[in-house]
Amino acid sequence: MTQTQIACPNCRQMISANIEQLFDVTQDPQAKQRLLGGASNFARCPHCGFQGRLATPIVYHDNDKELLLTFFPPELNVPFNEQEKTIGPLIKKATDALAPEKRKAYLFNPIHNLTYDSMVKLILEKDGVTPEMLKEQQDRARVIEQILQASSAEVRSEILKQNNALVDEQFFALFSRLAQAALQSGTEAVAAQVTAIQQQLLEETDFGRELQESLKELEIAQKSLQEVGQNLTREKLLELVLASPNDARLRGYVSVARGGMDYQFFQLLTEKIDKASNDEKVKLESTREKLLDFVSEMDKQLEARQKQALEFIEALLVQDDIVKAVRDNLDGFTQDAVDLINSLLRQASENNDYTRLGKLQKMVEVLREVSTPPEVAFVEQLLDAPDDAAVENMLEANKAMVNDQFMQALIGLVGQVDQAAEQGNPEAKALSEKINAIYKSALKFSMKQNLEVPQS
Repeated sequence: MTQTQIACPNCRQMISANIEQLFDVTQDPQAKQRLLGGASNFARCPHCGFQGRLATPIVYHDNDKELLLTFFPPELNVPFNEQEKTIGPLIKKATDALAPEKRKAYLFNPIHNLTYDSMVKLILEKDGVTPEMLKEQQDRARVIEQILQASSAEVRSEILKQNNALVDEQFFALFSRLAQAALQSGTEAVAAQVTAIQQQLLEETDFGRELQESLKELEIAQKSLQEVGQNLTREKLLELVLASPNDARLRGYVSVARGGMDYQFFQLLTEKIDKASNDEKVKLESTREKLLDFVSEMDKQLEARQKQALEFIEALLVQDDIVKAVRDNLDGFTQDAVDLINSLLRQASENNDYTRLGKLQKMVEVLREVSTPPEVAFVEQLLDAPDDAAVENMLEANKAMVNDQFMQALIGLVGQVDQAAEQGNPEAKALSEKINAIYKSALKFSMKQNLEVPQS
């Protein structure tokens, strides 16, 4: 998705906007998020302050759900027979990208939508979103628009106070997407406004305060594990977990030590429960249930990310020109997707599926040809920062970089450095403290932005 120079609908001065007409979820699973999240076809003018959805013809395609939708903004005043000149080539492009066996009858009967909202409603209904759920999301979007347009911090405070119940995980995720779009097309003043709003959300809402508390407990949990270092065993991990003063600390341990919470870990906990007295037994059983819930929740999130990565890779593998498909979708390669490619390569080799193996190998070759991923390059820049204050300034100046891919890359580097340090590598030992400090700063900054939410 590239930015296009257009004339502001209000003042006619030239501005940048992400213009997209074909949202083909079959070929690009992230297309749905761009459409529903407002990342495309939305303008914010730094000159006159105008902000709103652009009147753009749209084709939405999802082969798995046999869904082909079209929308032509009525305000463009284009006769129906003329609309086909714009819509037709977009439908043809989506059809041509499909394998012959996937070209079904629905492609000849696109559903025409008179309004943008009716198109969005159809997409969400296919995803199992109920009218009640849709209304809640619309209410969240309404409140976000209100706080973005508020004239002062005091006005925002009153809006948040009146709508505190709406501010939840989905609210933060929606705000992050809209804020991202604002930052891409806005000015320094817009960036300052978004930062101020984020801080108010964290400090003045119940959910925001819970997020801050979770971040604090997560950092404490990570620090306690780092202090144990090489002496960490399941027994020691259990001891730390049972000493947790609250649920947020428990969740923090699950986040940073999920790998150690295996069958043997829970067997140790069960043995401790069996030997405990009545009151202690009740407390330990409650802790076990909470841990199991947190572990299950984390595993489901991982499963969702892996499913999304698999859908993304499979959508590329059906393309005839795999090299072009990979180059055109480099932004979609998360760390989960890269890890999955290695697994798929082994499977294809074991199954003697040489066609699939060849495409996967070409995929790897293209990825290797690409220069250092931006998130890794950014980590390298952070490592050169003279102190913590400089790191924080660099994170603030590169908000768009602090996303899921960046955090995954950083977590991977922290793990590699820590492992090398434990094995006695002197260079890794010297680097370990620095990269862990960067991770803490980035984690805190990322949590404040709340950019990371697996979505379907």
